[in-house]
Amino acid sequence: MENPLLLFPQLNISASKDKSYYKVMKSTIKEEPHKESKPGAKQKRNRLSLLLQKSEFHEGDHLGKPGSLTKAASSVSPEEAVKWGESFDKLLSEKAGLDAFTKFLKTEFSEENIEFWIACEDYKKSKTAHELLPKAKTIYETFIQKDAPKEVNLDFQTKEVTSQTIEQPIITTFDAAQNTVYRLMEQDSYPRFLRSDPYLNLVKGRNPSRPTLRRRSRSFTVSDFQGVRPDFTIW
Repeated sequence: MENPLLLFPQLNISASKDKSYYKVMKSTIKEEPHKESKPGAKQKRNRLSLLLQKSEFHEGDHLGKPGSLTKAASSVSPEEAVKWGESFDKLLSEKAGLDAFTKFLKTEFSEENIEFWIACEDYKKSKTAHELLPKAKTIYETFIQKDAPKEVNLDFQTKEVTSQTIEQPIITTFDAAQNTVYRLMEQDSYPRFLRSDPYLNLVKGRNPSRPTLRRRSRSFTVSDFQGVRPDFTIW
């Protein structure tokens, strides 16, 4: 008779050696290898958005720091805000107006239009032909080419005219596209901006960041009723 194999001494459980289902098997832990995510469209958009944050697209005479939009708008007088309603060109010519309009477009998720317009304005300030090529390619890949991360709404003919001069750009390469986007904002976004609450608050001299104070109602005290006898005849 074979000696039993003691598997669990504390439980006093034993079994014969020839029973395979009592064999202790060493378990192995399998770890799935870490899959490196390929750079997708989201990462590409993030990289291109960093380009827009460089000085050539956001100089001091255009958009300020992200936190300066509210500060700039709060310092605008009602008289200045009224002038923004005279024309779209007047609005964009004022730094505070450009900041306020940009903030408004962000609420409509259409800020790519004003960013493209600003990029074109900066592009036309290039002083040498050596500066044109890298700027032109960045603008084209960010705003104009098919499936661009911030593609603006352009007709087929305007896209074709613009793409033909990208390899050898000139100072007027983006003029047609910029004019198209300008008219789109002027006819569509600008009227809605003039009807928006933030703009109307500026015209009326209200600061949306400052809460309106309400008068507290007067509380009666016991002394107010001293010496007053109730009139039970009205019951």
